[in-house]
Amino acid sequence: MPILRTLREDLATARSHDPAARSDLEVFLAYSGLHAIWAYRLTHRLWRAGFRLAARLLSQLVRFLTGIEIHPGATIGRRFFIDHGMGVVVGETSVVGDDVMLYHGVTLGGKAPRNTPPGSKRHPTLEDGVTVGAGAKILGDIVIGAWSAVGANAVVTRSAPPHSLVVGVPASIRPLSPATADAARGVHDWHI
Repeated sequence: MPILRTLREDLATARSHDPAARSDLEVFLAYSGLHAIWAYRLTHRLWRAGFRLAARLLSQLVRFLTGIEIHPGATIGRRFFIDHGMGVVVGETSVVGDDVMLYHGVTLGGKAPRNTPPGSKRHPTLEDGVTVGAGAKILGDIVIGAWSAVGANAVVTRSAPPHSLVVGVPASIRPLSPATADAARGVHDWHI
């Protein structure tokens, strides 16, 4: 995908998710979530090309600058958005689908037995359209189904089917209503 088209898509994604975004210039200059995603794209290319130390060092610099840690080995889809960002961690074997949104303090963390070989899948998979609330921890090689919402501060250690609402400590799973899904993603009907 050409860089300019990707940039326009990223700016449009940010503006569609954040009513506080006043202009593309503001988003371009001031949104640390986007800066972290742009840096991830570079570090991911370095990682895949075999320049793993360089990728990790650059990702750590970006972590220092943005407060967001995305491992270069993670796999991230299109229109990924991190709102506010500080404290977000995306682990090495995480897989993030298209149109996923994370709020601040989210951890996509690993869980594996001792002596697990490097590169083994140990982080979660978030399918397309998943929204994860502030402070949520999703741990281990589990799958959060498409268009699900994970509530703020939930601790999730088991998979959830598509269109689920995942809340609590430990997390419980129930069906997600359309109204709750819209509220989680920041979709509002301003004409009411």
